[in-house]
Amino acid sequence: MAGSADLLLHPVRLRIVQAFLGDRALTTSQLREELSDVPPASLYRHIARLAQAQVLSVVAERKVRGTTERTYVLRLAAASIGPEEAASMSADEHRQAFTSFVAGLMADADRYFDRADVDLQRDQVTYQLNGLWLDDDELRELLTGLTRVLAPLAANGPRAGRRRRILASILLLGEDAPDSAQ
Repeated sequence: MAGSADLLLHPVRLRIVQAFLGDRALTTSQLREELSDVPPASLYRHIARLAQAQVLSVVAERKVRGTTERTYVLRLAAASIGPEEAASMSADEHRQAFTSFVAGLMADADRYFDRADVDLQRDQVTYQLNGLWLDDDELRELLTGLTRVLAPLAANGPRAGRRRRILASILLLGEDAPDSAQ
């Protein structure tokens, strides 16, 4: 892997990037609280690497007990793997990328399930798997519709009454139907 894939697909850096999703501005202290299982020295090293690569941008600085506390935001355009880079990745590199993605998703789920007040119904937390039989045109229509619905919602910022929700999507090609079923 080369380029942004090398940078972004490290499990800790992927979790840092995921923590910023939803247009969040976070200090290193806030990140340390959210990723409490990551040793502080390691966390700071990964934050520095993401900032150096301009995936994270400093939007504020303030003095706290003789040190400078920085507030970062995610530069979403810099936090993605482009189509050309994805196309050049091997199957094993995609397997590693997918594993990192799932590990980050599992960490988010663990943080939710570790809460003292877990209530899936109240919190509207769900997970499910669907199998859809779609031709290429139907798939394009589905993806266009999802983009149309999700794009304006992804632009929402925090405000009273809103809770940050994590929506993950995975679209895989399943096995084809036996010839007799087509």
